[in-house]
Amino acid sequence: MNRSDKPGSRTSETTSSGGADSALSEYRRRRDFARTAEPEGAAGGREREEALFVIQHHVARREHYDLRLEVDGVLKSWAVPKGPSTDPRDKRLAVPTEDHPIDYADFEGSIAAGEYGGGTVLVWDTGTYVGTTSKQGRPMSMAEGLEHGHVSFELHGEKLTGRYALNRFRSGGDGDEEAWLLVKERDSAADARRNPVSTQPRSVRTDREIGDVAEDEGRTLKGRPRDGEDR
Repeated sequence: MNRSDKPGSRTSETTSSGGADSALSEYRRRRDFARTAEPEGAAGGREREEALFVIQHHVARREHYDLRLEVDGVLKSWAVPKGPSTDPRDKRLAVPTEDHPIDYADFEGSIAAGEYGGGTVLVWDTGTYVGTTSKQGRPMSMAEGLEHGHVSFELHGEKLTGRYALNRFRSGGDGDEEAWLLVKERDSAADARRNPVSTQPRSVRTDREIGDVAEDEGRTLKGRPRDGEDR
């Protein structure tokens, strides 16, 4: 198998711009782009051999880390309340959220309080990934694995490397919230002694801590103006 044919590669995850636009309808519906600096989003991905991932630290109504994986021209997204772990014994809750545009991976800043997701966003880690999902020896694309409720993938980030898995344990039927578990797989990058969420808090884009991001925007961590004005 050529590297560009792997399930998590850029060439195997392409889609039509119309499909990506449709996937972003919920993202756009929830936001007033006259009031938020978040990108409205262009359809489709950027040409590269491996797909993009990003993890953003988000202090909003509830503090969490957003894991985003490029799949079919959008960023599939999960909110991880405790953030990712490098310890295979940890099983981290991951709640799916709406698909985000690819250029959201570069977003770092403040979202005004009262807007959807109001608070502060920091790019905690980013890089590329390769899908490693298979079933009975047959490689599966990320889209196919997500539909079946299990994907595994190898991260090549600045803070996180190695294999991880997402496993759906609640489908979201009967009024329940859909939920997954994010787990570090056992490989050479696994390390129970590390706690990167607490020991490596700075942005990989700007080297700022999340309080610095809010202060530079003139807002509190929850997105309220420091001077009391609505802006």
